[in-house]
Amino acid sequence: MQAALALARRGLGTTWPNPSVGCVIVRDGRVVGRGTTAPGGRPHAEPVALAMAGEQARGATAYVTLEPCCHWGRSPPCTEALIAAGIARVVVATGDPDPRVNGEGLAKLRAAGISVETSVLQAEAQDVLTGFSHRITLGRPMVTLKLATTLDGRIATHRGESQWITGTPARRLAHALRGRHDAVMVGVGTVLADNPDLTCRIPGFRPTPVVRVVADSHLRTPLTTRLAMTAAQTPAWFLIRAGTDPARRTAFSDLGATLIEVPGASAGVDIAAALQALGTAGLTRLLVEGGGQLAAALLRADLVDRIAWFHAPAVMGGDGWPAVQAFGIETLDHMPRFRRHCVTSVGNDMLSEYSRQASCSPAS
Repeated sequence: MQAALALARRGLGTTWPNPSVGCVIVRDGRVVGRGTTAPGGRPHAEPVALAMAGEQARGATAYVTLEPCCHWGRSPPCTEALIAAGIARVVVATGDPDPRVNGEGLAKLRAAGISVETSVLQAEAQDVLTGFSHRITLGRPMVTLKLATTLDGRIATHRGESQWITGTPARRLAHALRGRHDAVMVGVGTVLADNPDLTCRIPGFRPTPVVRVVADSHLRTPLTTRLAMTAAQTPAWFLIRAGTDPARRTAFSDLGATLIEVPGASAGVDIAAALQALGTAGLTRLLVEGGGQLAAALLRADLVDRIAWFHAPAVMGGDGWPAVQAFGIETLDHMPRFRRHCVTSVGNDMLSEYSRQASCSPAS
């Protein structure tokens, strides 16, 4: 199962809207087949592994990180493939929260006389599948907030200079973070200040491009930015409000950009509605890179699931731009709280990784 989980982790960021699943087939103590969900979500891991195993699959054990599907979509059910191949035993890490499966896959395997074992390395599998589970159960992608700041939490000088606070190794690791997510999101303020590419620039790291998402309620992004000019080659999605200038909408569409209309808020777009729209579009894992206003909106709405915080060994002072703008916290009970689970030295910088500790009470 550890090997199957390693295969599943390889596909993170490339298989949406489907989960990244790993499958290992073992016969007589020897691995005869391996598979992971292909880019774009098909074929699934099980038929890939079965194709590699061939006739050796008969009487073998299949280790799968997620309950095999039992419904017809654009491909046949994986349960039928396992049954037809003559698999004798299936070991599953965790169940599938999709209501079309959710125990039915295991039931069909057992009904066919296959021995089924469940909950093997379940916690590890659920961690890999968090994004998919969020889209199915919450209707939105898992949100990782990435911050790169000084020790005192600043992202730019009072004049707006921000490149570069962290060193080259940290920036390379940040690109790897992009590569393990379906999409990377920023606010229009970051686009206007930095004109970013928002791509994963590690050659050969992933087979599919990262979707670039911009929260831009009134479509203020210049048509000459890198994001707009490359929209036909690398997906660029803009979250906008109703009533945006039709001429600008047409211009962006002509460049190949995708425009997603969501409800507005007092400033920008309604961030909860925006995440629901991204979930509806199929995204399961979203990396948010800034800036401070977008970070504050997500934290205020209790929509941040994980934080990846790069700290540079430098101090900027109180007149620098904060990583998170004010969002109305008046009591300690209202603070979003997180659990630190990893600290890594990255060159001269440090990366601290956090996960949601518990739901907070959103500030009023």
